[in-house]
Amino acid sequence: MKNTLKTFIALFAIAAFSSFTYVGGNHGYHIGDVATDFELENIDGKTVSLSDFKSAKGFIVVFTCNTCPYSVAYEDRIEALNKKYANQGYPVVAIMPNNTDVKPGDKMEAMQARAKAKGFTFPYLMDEGQKIYPQYGATKTPHVYILQKTKKGNVVEYIGAIDDNYQDAEAVNNKYVEQAVDALLSGQEIKEKQTRAIGCSIKV
Repeated sequence: MKNTLKTFIALFAIAAFSSFTYVGGNHGYHIGDVATDFELENIDGKTVSLSDFKSAKGFIVVFTCNTCPYSVAYEDRIEALNKKYANQGYPVVAIMPNNTDVKPGDKMEAMQARAKAKGFTFPYLMDEGQKIYPQYGATKTPHVYILQKTKKGNVVEYIGAIDDNYQDAEAVNNKYVEQAVDALLSGQEIKEKQTRAIGCSIKV
């Protein structure tokens, strides 16, 4: 009986640990990994790939959506990132990862309407079939991956949140994405390469 109990406890501990490591984001890309390119439909009906951006030095890839309050709170800041860094070689590429059967408000028509209403200047792509976000390991909206173009490919340099205050842009103390891109542009080491993404879970 004691041995059976010990075995049960051990198996439970292993299962719990496995569950924890999955939630912790061990699946998907890590810092230093090379991100695979993709071909996704943009709101203008055209297909977009990272390879289309010939003069880019890297990318600010943001998994976001229409329906998550966190994503909505960050819309203006995502647009500001594109306006600040696209001309410096780091454009924003936004990807909507949700299952639209679960979240009809994230369908392409809604994405198009939202982009028009907000005046988005960046590509807003549909992860049709939800194939891309698992490759990255994204779990939230918004969830950011900063890539740097190298001879090896697009290397992941930062993963996590846009900044440290989703509620109030005026009260932000650490602009993680800006700090990371500024470091890359100046040839410096990124001080915080990974932070915890705050947002809604991606709907599958």
